Amino acid sequence: MTNYFQFFNLPISPQIDKAELKRRFYANSKRFHPDFHTLAGNQAQEEALEQSTLNNQGYKLLTNDDRRLKHLLDLKGAFGEEGTNKMPQAFLMEMMDINEALMELQFEENPDARTKVEKMIADLEAGFDHEVADVLNNYDDATVSAEDLGKLKDYYLKKRYLRRLKQQSPEV
Repeated sequence: MTNYFQFFNLPISPQIDKAELKRRFYANSKRFHPDFHTLAGNQAQEEALEQSTLNNQGYKLLTNDDRRLKHLLDLKGAFGEEGTNKMPQAFLMEMMDINEALMELQFEENPDARTKVEKMIADLEAGFDHEVADVLNNYDDATVSAEDLGKLKDYYLKKRYLRRLKQQSPEV
């Protein structure tokens, strides 16, 4: 697995300096752009193309907060095998209430009920952010604990669940 933090010589962290990433991306773009290697041999051209591809993929990944967090968790081996990453039971219970309210809205539109569901979701998201803010803001890859990685994993999984829910109910 490519470590895009390493590729851009950035510290592994859920939060990065996006301006610095952009600066390094543009510097790499100039350095690896295939047009600058047209007179080089085939191997050098292929290497430049590969590095240019990594540069573009890494920039796209690291500029997206969710994808960057998933990449960090993948690098740290925080996820179990597919299907083994369990959501906290309390979260699932809260989601049951929201899912029921959304199903009711599908049968009968009710602006007050919609507002209530939207507020429930916004409050959940704010709670997630608050629960993990300390880990996000003070992350140190050299000293991160398994407990903190677990908090980041739960945060990622909860956000992914809500993102899917919003995609299924775009009105929310």
